[in-house]
Amino acid sequence: MPEPTGNAAFDAAREGGIVDTFLSFPDTKAAKAKIYDYIRKASLDQETQSMEMPAAYMFKDLPSYDEIDDPLELTLAEMDRFGISRFLTNVTERDIGKRALREHPDRFWGLINADPNQGMEALRTIDRAVEEWGSQLKSVHVWGTALQPSVAIDDKKMYPIYAKCIEANLPIVLYVGVPGPRIPMAPQLPILLDEVCCFFPELKIVTRHGGEPWTELMVKLLLKYPNLYYSTSAFAPKYYPSDIIDFANTRGADKIIHAGYWAAGLTLDRIHAELPSVPLRDEVWPKFLRENANRVFGEAGTG
Repeated sequence: MPEPTGNAAFDAAREGGIVDTFLSFPDTKAAKAKIYDYIRKASLDQETQSMEMPAAYMFKDLPSYDEIDDPLELTLAEMDRFGISRFLTNVTERDIGKRALREHPDRFWGLINADPNQGMEALRTIDRAVEEWGSQLKSVHVWGTALQPSVAIDDKKMYPIYAKCIEANLPIVLYVGVPGPRIPMAPQLPILLDEVCCFFPELKIVTRHGGEPWTELMVKLLLKYPNLYYSTSAFAPKYYPSDIIDFANTRGADKIIHAGYWAAGLTLDRIHAELPSVPLRDEVWPKFLRENANRVFGEAGTG
């Protein structure tokens, strides 16, 4: 069990288990370099071609492993060490995600990539995933900014995917704000959410990566649209935007979802050392660490 942190409200909430909605399984340096090739192809920046992780310039002490015997066993051990009861992870391409879901369905939820550039095949991909994983599949994931060609949040190619997500009772994970990798930000401007949320009021959308520098706009959109949610991925807890914390402590207690960034850019040691210092109100901690994720993702995939 994790050691007490000195924040009694955080410790009490953690006892019920933490749901982390961002897991990228740990890799060796060599393996990680290959995973990010698709982002390097989208960037003309020479430094990007040599970075282990294309946004490495933004992070200090990137998670780095020279050797890993079994990434799943390492992940399970880290989950136990930090009180993480469940991770949301991608099962599209890597065998490790699929193995995690099959061997430990009580510890992992599945997320599937969809590429809107594939037209109807993107919808068939979702159908096949629903058939294969059933209620273990909890979300569809699109990072349109890094696709070739890129696809904006409000692009017409996305609309069939949004409709399919509603049909399958699956939230969609999208990215907002200035991306870390040196690729254009236009496809993920937060203002693009407005039209989508308006046209698809039933669609549950969970945003990743902060929405900066438009966090005030994000708060307005989160308040405006009942099925729009915000997750905290790609930010060390000490840098969570103040607009988001203030919103979580007031009218947005049910809208902000915990997402770390292990093992893409942050270590679990850093995330969990900083989390207890986040100035959330006592009653918000269980919602942030677990309850909001359980409601949005946990109840998904059963339609």
